[in-house]
Amino acid sequence: MASAKKGRSFSLKAYVGDNKTLLAFNFVSQADAANLAGFTIECKPPGQPSYYLFNELQFPDPSKHFQVAGQDPKATINAPIQKYRWIHVPGSNHQGVNSAVGTYTYTVTPRYFDANQSMQALDSSLSAQVSVAVGPFRKGSLALGFTRGYMQSEAFAHHFGDSALLQPANKPLLYDTSQKAGTNPAGQSFTFADEYVWMGATARQQIFAILNAVLNDPNLQLDVFAYDLNEPDILNVLLTLGKAGRVRIILDNAQLHVTHKDSKTGKTIVAPEDTFTALFNKQAKAPAEIVRGSFARYSHDKVLIISKQGKATQVLTGSTNFSVTGLYVNANHVLVFDDANVAGEYEKVFEQSWQILKQFGKTSVKAANAFSATPFAKNPYTYQAASVPRMSITFSPHTPADAKVILGDISSRITGQAAGAPGSVLFAVMQLTGSKTPVYDTLTQIYQNKSVYSYGISDAPGGTHLYAPGSPTGVLVSGKPGKTTLPPPFDQVPIPPGHEIHDKFVVCGLNGNDPVVYCGSSNLASGGEAANGDNLLQIHDADVATAFAIEALLLVDHYNFLDRYENAKKSAPKPSKKSSKKKAAKKGK
Repeated sequence: MASAKKGRSFSLKAYVGDNKTLLAFNFVSQADAANLAGFTIECKPPGQPSYYLFNELQFPDPSKHFQVAGQDPKATINAPIQKYRWIHVPGSNHQGVNSAVGTYTYTVTPRYFDANQSMQALDSSLSAQVSVAVGPFRKGSLALGFTRGYMQSEAFAHHFGDSALLQPANKPLLYDTSQKAGTNPAGQSFTFADEYVWMGATARQQIFAILNAVLNDPNLQLDVFAYDLNEPDILNVLLTLGKAGRVRIILDNAQLHVTHKDSKTGKTIVAPEDTFTALFNKQAKAPAEIVRGSFARYSHDKVLIISKQGKATQVLTGSTNFSVTGLYVNANHVLVFDDANVAGEYEKVFEQSWQILKQFGKTSVKAANAFSATPFAKNPYTYQAASVPRMSITFSPHTPADAKVILGDISSRITGQAAGAPGSVLFAVMQLTGSKTPVYDTLTQIYQNKSVYSYGISDAPGGTHLYAPGSPTGVLVSGKPGKTTLPPPFDQVPIPPGHEIHDKFVVCGLNGNDPVVYCGSSNLASGGEAANGDNLLQIHDADVATAFAIEALLLVDHYNFLDRYENAKKSAPKPSKKSSKKKAAKKGK
């Protein structure tokens, strides 16, 4: 975190995340916020000219307010933001997809109305300035990555339109992602790869960095845990490695991942995982192999392990499935450990799972019981080194009793009952319904607890709970709003397929002495911890906690706004003619 303070008791703080910066503003004196019109934010990237961040909301009649000619009407010099925090993600409007990495300088200036409620000219003597390092998150041997998500957003609609396809219409297993996928509202064509790079963001970068490292070095081998598996570029890498005998894959074989008949329509649903398995087995060279299995319910891990000469060197884990939906629709995270000890532990778990699933075959309580009796399930892996934060990792399936203890400890930390735990929690957890489990119960009720600051989101929190500014209770919002009708000047946004909030992370005690993040592939549910192959990380580190907290703030703020316009009534504003024309153009192409 960096901070600056200057003029009129105005203060500015910057918090660094994964290729994004949280800027927070405040005044020491309430009087200094009188007649406040908002905040102008100027950004200076390394080696590039400065620019003003954009704001979609503008004055109804800009001519009545001070405007700088030659600047975009959306620039915050002309349309200041009216929030006390703002998260800046470099790129898109000003730098394109490949944004600069390095030191960014932010200059924030409060703007004021005069007696006639007309915004005055910018007074630079009131500005505060701060410089921070911006780029993909890395601390020692740990790197983070997050998908962009936000398909249901103005940014996605502006880049790709509100009817963009994420896959070819017939959804083949393997397709050329460089082929044209559509035309955006500005009339520019884009490819599936263009969408994927934008939506996958740093999570995609980390995944393909691992895959390409193995692909380009014949001395490396790859072990894979996969749940959903259908991203075409990932599949092509795995097929190539299979032909070279350099990959082993544990692939889930629960009903949703095997070919089956739809219970409602009677139609045969061909699972992409089955099709891929057949292709792989036809081409693979020993010792490359796929083992299909799912313990008592799912093989739910999403893990890539690099080895050289039989020794693991690097591991990627997290919540991100290696699928089109997982990378380009869901909000997800990955963690990469460039550490032989951490990678080695995951490799041991892979070897144990490989042997158990080969022995017991398909979904089997026996397979779950066999793993839950191993030291990997019984004892958390704890580790701390100079280059790795203090952390512990638990691997499931566990016995029901062990699962209860693990989830009960998280629940206690959330409510602040654990020793020394400050009262704050920020979270993004998929579907907080359908399971009687301590963590779900606690997260769905924590917003009522006035002693714990809470800010969280889920696809299904059992109702949408909003709070009024100044309320002592927290906020829990739905991450799966239905049809929304947004008011002008906003264009309408698409409704994505599947989950939008697929993350499973909880941040506790952000500003305390021991901030902690719980993350990984675990759904934090009793059933999953006892029946699924999963991994759950507990990381004690302020910088990692801050990166995850920024993601939570982004998600909650975004869907909080969409929730307000969910299931809009007939009296709600109609989509703008501009938006309707865009939609018609997309349908007619």
